[in-house]
Amino acid sequence: MNEIIEQLKKYKWYRGQIVDLKVTPAKSGKYSEITPPLSPSLQHYLDFKKINKLYSHQIKSIEKIREGKNLIITTGTASGKTLAFNLPILEKLESDKKGTALFLYPLKALTNDQLKVLKELERFLDFRINPAIYDGDTPREKRASIRDKSRIILSNPYELHQVLPYHYKWENFFKNLKVVVIDEAHRYKGVMGSNFALLIRRLLIICKIYGSSPQFILSSASIANPQEFAEKLTSASFEVITEDGSPHGSRYFLLWDSSKYKDRSVHVQTKDLLVHSVKNNLQTICFVVSRKISELISFWIKNENPKLKITSYRAGYLPLERREIERKLRQRELEGVVSTTALELGIDIGGLDCVIISGYPGTIASFFQQAGRSGRKTQDSLVIFVGFEDALDQYLLRHPGILLAGNFENAIIDLSNPYITSGHLLCASSELPLKKEDYEIFGKDSEEILKSLQKENLVRQTPEGFVYCGKERPQQVISLDNISDQTVKVVWENQILETVDLQRAYSEAHTGAVLIHQGESYIVVDLDLKNMKAKVKREEVDYFTEAVDIDEVKIIEDEERKVFRDFILYLGKVEVHNRYIGYKVKKFEQVVNFIQLDLPTVIFQTMGLWYELPVHIRNECEFRGLDFSGGMHAVEHAMISISPLLAMCDRKDLGGVSYPFHPETGKSLIFIYDGYEGGIGISEKLFETFKNLVQMTYSLIKDCDCEEGCPACILSSKCGNNNRPMDKKAALYILENMLSSISNNG
Repeated sequence: MNEIIEQLKKYKWYRGQIVDLKVTPAKSGKYSEITPPLSPSLQHYLDFKKINKLYSHQIKSIEKIREGKNLIITTGTASGKTLAFNLPILEKLESDKKGTALFLYPLKALTNDQLKVLKELERFLDFRINPAIYDGDTPREKRASIRDKSRIILSNPYELHQVLPYHYKWENFFKNLKVVVIDEAHRYKGVMGSNFALLIRRLLIICKIYGSSPQFILSSASIANPQEFAEKLTSASFEVITEDGSPHGSRYFLLWDSSKYKDRSVHVQTKDLLVHSVKNNLQTICFVVSRKISELISFWIKNENPKLKITSYRAGYLPLERREIERKLRQRELEGVVSTTALELGIDIGGLDCVIISGYPGTIASFFQQAGRSGRKTQDSLVIFVGFEDALDQYLLRHPGILLAGNFENAIIDLSNPYITSGHLLCASSELPLKKEDYEIFGKDSEEILKSLQKENLVRQTPEGFVYCGKERPQQVISLDNISDQTVKVVWENQILETVDLQRAYSEAHTGAVLIHQGESYIVVDLDLKNMKAKVKREEVDYFTEAVDIDEVKIIEDEERKVFRDFILYLGKVEVHNRYIGYKVKKFEQVVNFIQLDLPTVIFQTMGLWYELPVHIRNECEFRGLDFSGGMHAVEHAMISISPLLAMCDRKDLGGVSYPFHPETGKSLIFIYDGYEGGIGISEKLFETFKNLVQMTYSLIKDCDCEEGCPACILSSKCGNNNRPMDKKAALYILENMLSSISNNG
């Protein structure tokens, strides 16, 4: 590996991009004996798979599941989590001849992969489980048979959302439901996580009616708060297994700063690294930020090095095409693959020699999921992180300890958003009459929300409980990906591709926007707000679009505050007035055009944090010849950039604005708020970890080599004010004062 890394420095396109190299030592496997032993049929399966002994975490998982405990397993990629829960679940179904299990997956590719595993396992059993997939693609004529005969059904949250109203058809399955498996559970965060948590509560109400109380087993990437997360997701109490007993070889982490060679785009450098790796006989997977880039890099390589066996992999390919690529990777018929995050999850492609991660994938958990694709048992492997020029990537390149120490983020689920809760109460009341003991599972405000829905003639109270009385099926109206009930239909050739809430439509489905749906690119021809439709045409383009907006924020009420020596930090409800003024057309991060938009202002209430800076900081900035307004603006940008490291969120999940003179209060205020109506818990987490947020923001700006500010520290491509005013030195002075105040408060 050292030789392969040293060779990089000899290329004419090398300009000192290697900024760090860390090596994690090899780790031998930790094994345990299982007592009592598995049944002969399950042992026969292990013998067939040449699995002589099980890892310690697999044995612990089996023991906990046998005891009936709810369990979340957060060991690494390819550590055998699936086997750890499949074996004890099959034991349960063997001892209870009528028992059933529901497996939920976030991706169809993963569902298909796991069905193959279960079908192979079934060949060794003395009883039938008839595993089957039940989703939108399941033929209508097969559905009744699957409900009646399959003891393990594999599905996804979207399908469960649609079938719960027909629970009477599932009576036999729900009556005997022993286990619910939620695989890749960390994917259910933010809006989707909040919706999924309430969907699970609807499932539990139905199970209770049929007399079952299923055990939950969650499989997840590593996160900072696995127990809290699992309990919020399911409303059950959990045990946690984090210690990984699987072996791995030495892993070389190479940090590559693409901004060191500005005349060669980050995507061309990624291509160069992939070719170098493959030519050195390292089977490689290269993760990239978009489907378009995956196609482009593989196209460049085919033109320049036609003998290399490298292909792209993304959503949008036919299932058969994807299965064939996965097979060729497993059997090492392919030397490399350029993939979107579609291959990040537990799809079986075997262990590879090298992983290239081009651009920070959004969370440290995802980074390690992707990195974990490298390494076959005890062989050495290489992980190359190619950092972009943006603030977060540059911060991680300068602070590799944060990236490599495994300081995972908190996965956030907010159960207090009234807009999300009201949608699921409507769904639940259409599925069964809701008694007090039922709706209380949705949170302390559920009765109040039901009464407000009653005033709108959407539910009515009966002796049996609250019953839905609206005109449309609520499951058709309520989306698991959205919050607002104001949704825009995205229409292509008279076919609805998807729905987006109004707020997202302004930023992602405005006229002229490039919209990606299941890996295919579409251009929005017209956003018709009167009929709430976005008409699109299918078109391959070599650019993407980025909406630009301007915000105004009003304070509704502060719910919590922390008083420091020189400033006050608040958490509470805010009203955001959000105006989209135009969009940028970009090729490979370069802006090639700006087109104005004329859209009405979006007004929504959400949760936010804000802090008030004292007059003496303003005065001192002015005395030093610094721009106080520019300093506040820079702090706001940098703080939003760094927030995803503390809360498992995307940069676009947050908004912010800074006011040297806030019109309502006359104070100097900086706001950061959740970019969704009602909030999704991000502001609360940032309020909780505010000291770390200030420290990391200060380091981000201070450690950047630029003089006046750049995209690596304080400039944002999404800024509606075109990054004006902006003052790096003033930002550092403000943050130094804030850190001093926080330290003096102990």
